[in-house]
This record gives sequence, structure tokens and C-alpha cells, in this order.
Amino acid sequence: MNFYKPTYMSADEAVQAVKSGDRVFVQGSAATPQTLLKALERRAGELKKVEIVSLTTLGEMCLAKPEYEGIFYFNSVFVSANIRESVNHGMGSYIPVFLSEIPKLFHKRILPLDVALIHVSPPDHQGYCSLGVSVDISLAAVKSAKVVIAQVNQSMPRTHGDGFLHVSEINRWVETQDPLPEVIYAKEMNEVERNIGLHCASLIEDGATLQMGIGSIPDAVMSQLDHHKDLGVHTEMFSDGVVSLLKKGVITNKYKKKHRRKVISTFAVGSRMLYDFIDDNPLFAFLESDYVNDAYVISKNPKVAAINGAIEVDITGQVCADSIGTYQFSGVGGQMDFMRGAAMSEGGKPIIAMSSLTGKGESKIVPFIQQGGGIVSTRAHVHYIVTEYGVAEMFGRNLEQRAQAMRDIAHPDHREMLDRAIRDRFGKKVFEAL
Repeated sequence: MNFYKPTYMSADEAVQAVKSGDRVFVQGSAATPQTLLKALERRAGELKKVEIVSLTTLGEMCLAKPEYEGIFYFNSVFVSANIRESVNHGMGSYIPVFLSEIPKLFHKRILPLDVALIHVSPPDHQGYCSLGVSVDISLAAVKSAKVVIAQVNQSMPRTHGDGFLHVSEINRWVETQDPLPEVIYAKEMNEVERNIGLHCASLIEDGATLQMGIGSIPDAVMSQLDHHKDLGVHTEMFSDGVVSLLKKGVITNKYKKKHRRKVISTFAVGSRMLYDFIDDNPLFAFLESDYVNDAYVISKNPKVAAINGAIEVDITGQVCADSIGTYQFSGVGGQMDFMRGAAMSEGGKPIIAMSSLTGKGESKIVPFIQQGGGIVSTRAHVHYIVTEYGVAEMFGRNLEQRAQAMRDIAHPDHREMLDRAIRDRFGKKVFEAL
């Protein structure tokens, strides 16, 4: 007999716990609780000044409609695509913070939470359900919120690690059958992506520990690792490419010093295949972001290859990765956590990988970061910058040498412009020093 079966209620009844002026945490990534969000939207006429705190959310954000200004306000620790316009046009703001430090905001009551909206697997016969694909900052939110409302879904994988919650820790239960959002980069790789993948793969040694995210460039890197041996994974998130390399025997986690033989992550986003593969699979451990993204923990693994992206990089190696000028595009996330952890790792390599051009044909390698742009990784933290034209080695190089290395991996159409900028800034000494 199961003594831990929760008492379910409707979503509309459950979100009655939210009051005007409350601060509400919303679980993110593929665990975004859409049923609860839609129920909260139906209460818009009764509420005002409800603050929403979240990491990356997927799918429609129904609370972000312009007509809800003054009702819902996004005070986000990462700006995902579905709230980007709201945050940049008066319905919200962004809190610059490392992913490793977000749980501290909840635990120390810097951002005290009134309600947490989460998405979990059904409880087992012992009364434990799982936060599934999104443990990251969600567990800290649950532990600190006054009221926890869960939508329970058979489609949510039951993942191993920190994300188990007992039924006694959840106040209101809503049963759903929502399919999890899938993010799949199935398009054929183009030449730019393929070359970036090849250059990054050339920096990764056998026995290295990988950190990379989701998108066309991480997929391109993964596709070039088939002939590597005994790679490990310690990352803030992963997608389908990890499963492919596990099945091929490329990822074994054999030489990791922390959590040997296991893939360590805080969240996962991908296809249904991925969600089924991680379901009740002890090969994976989903842990809290203040641990996974701790640079000291990261550094204990060997040859950490941390591969992260950028919006633009200046000729000295300053990395803008969260904004386009003053327009807030995303967030700091875990880039700096892993760049520093990789630098501290024995044989580690902090890498920024990006195409040389924007979608409009403008250079991503620039003389100066746009006014208002945020520096996510400083020029002292980046050791390698990769484009489709090669690898710029930055560690130990002076400003003039860095500028020339960056010019050499820029798109040919923009190298003359960069040459002029280098001469204007450094004079002839850059050429005399090389």
C-alpha cells in the first residue's frame, strides 16, 4: 500500500496560494511548469505586483504579455528568449549573478521566496518524487519558499542526485500530462560550424573533462569527438550529444577525480530520447548549481575543457556574452564559473568558441565592446578563442600580441578594419614585438 499518495487539486485552486506582492519562483528549462503558469495567468485580474524569479524558461511565457504590466514583473537571474522583450521594455529586470551563487540569494533571504512553482515526477512508494531535468537552483528555491506548488507529470524523468523531494515538502499538488518541451538541433551542420568544431576538438585531449552547453556549436564540437578516448562530463547542462558519445564509448568518465564514472550536471534539455535515457539512470547525477559550478570542485577534474560562447569579443580578449549594448540578451550563467574552474584544472583549457560574423555580417571580433555591453569573462580569464578561422592563444600574451592573434581569426572582410584599430591603439610596436 502506498501511504504517500498526495491529494491532488486543480491548477486554478492550487495557485490561489499566490497573493499580490508575492515573489514567485518558477522552475526552468524543460521543467517549466506550463499548467501552473496558465492557471496563474487566469488570475491576472485579481493580482498586482507579483514578482517572477526564474532561470531559463522554455515554451510560451504567458505572464509576459504587455497587458499584464503592473500585474507580473520579471526579476530574472537569466533572461531567456520568452521574457527578453519584457525585461528590456519595462516589465522586468535582470540580476547579474553567477549560476554558482544563485542558491545563496534564496538561502540567505536576499531574495526571499513566497511561492515556488515546480514540475516533478510522480512520488514513488517511499514518498519521493524528483525535480527531474532541472535541479540547478530549483532545490534551493523549494527549500526556502513558504509554499511549494508542484505539477506532477508521468513524462518527467526521475533523475538521480540532489533532486529528490519527499511529499511532505510539497504543499499543493496538481496532476498533469504535459509533454516536456524538446530542443533539437537536427539541421545539417554548415561549414562554419564544422570548422569551429574541428578547431575546438583539436584542443581537447583524451581523458579530458568536458563542459559545454546546447546549440549548433556545442553540437559541432561533439560531432568531432568520435575518435577521442575516455572523456568525462562535468557540466551545468547537456543535451543529446552526450548520449551519442556515451553509446559510442567515447565518454567513460574514467579519469574524473570528482564523481568518477558519472555524468554530472545541473539540468538537461534535448529530445524525448534524452529524457527517456536519463530516466532512473544511475550513470547521471543531477546536482545543485552551487556545487556543480563551484570553480574549486570543477578544478579537481583533469584537463577540464570549458567551451562557452560570446556575442562579441574585443581585440584584447574581453568577452561580452550576455548583452548587445544595453539590450539584455541572456545572462552571466555559468560561463565564469567554468572558465575559472578550467583554468585551475591540471591541463585545463578555458575556451570561447563563436562564429566570426553575426547574422547581419558584422564582425564579432571588435576594437571595443559596444557601449553598455556586459563583460562576462575578463581578458585575464580566457585562454583560447576559437572561430572558424582558427585558434587564438591568449594566455601569457600581452595586449598587442592578443590583438594580432584576434585579428588573425577574424573574418577576412574585417581584418583591414581591425588592422587599423590595432595601429590606432598600439602603434607600430605591435608588429615589432611579434
